[in-house]
Amino acid sequence: MPEYYSSIGEAVGAAMQHNIRLAHRSVAPGSDKPLQVRHLPGASADPYSVREMIARLNEDATPDEVAGIIEEVNGALVGALPELTELVAAAADWTRARLDFDDPHHNPTFETWTRLAAAYGMLQDVREQLEVAEDGVAACPAERTDPRHHERVNVLRSRELLDDVLGAEAVPAPSSVRSPGSDRQRAARASSPHAGPTPSTGSPPAAAPPPPASRPAGRPR
Repeated sequence: MPEYYSSIGEAVGAAMQHNIRLAHRSVAPGSDKPLQVRHLPGASADPYSVREMIARLNEDATPDEVAGIIEEVNGALVGALPELTELVAAAADWTRARLDFDDPHHNPTFETWTRLAAAYGMLQDVREQLEVAEDGVAACPAERTDPRHHERVNVLRSRELLDDVLGAEAVPAPSSVRSPGSDRQRAARASSPHAGPTPSTGSPPAAAPPPPASRPAGRPR
């Protein structure tokens, strides 16, 4: 079953963890699983994926387009953020079923539940903030202002997605037979912040398809 890196940070972290395991060799030689080369499907495979919405949310997008993207990610029925909120709630409920208060001095499970409950509350607050911000984004000017004004506020986006580094074309899935050495080399190239687009012998990747018409009704404009 294919595995994915959602960001360049995760790719680097996976490579570092693998190198640490190789250095310490906490398990017998030969028992360490070969490092798998993971592939990332292009964002255009799902126009409503978070990565595709990030790709659409560029500085040239119109205010209505950006407000629509925020509405998509925060939508009550199919939004990624409500789904993430419910996932965290489910993890907290799973932990709740394993609580044991018999020992008042030692209760790490309750501490874990507390952290998950706090994360759930923060996600709910994020949803509320985005609901307010959506209308504010729609009211923003369409044209960019003088760059001297931009310098007064820090850039917030700090993580590169693999699509940013490798381009929209997906890295091929690993073949059934590969040597561990070649797998490590491919993973190292994929995790490099300076990696370029994956070479291709065919035609350039096709443009992203238009959003499907069957999408639930979005923000009225």
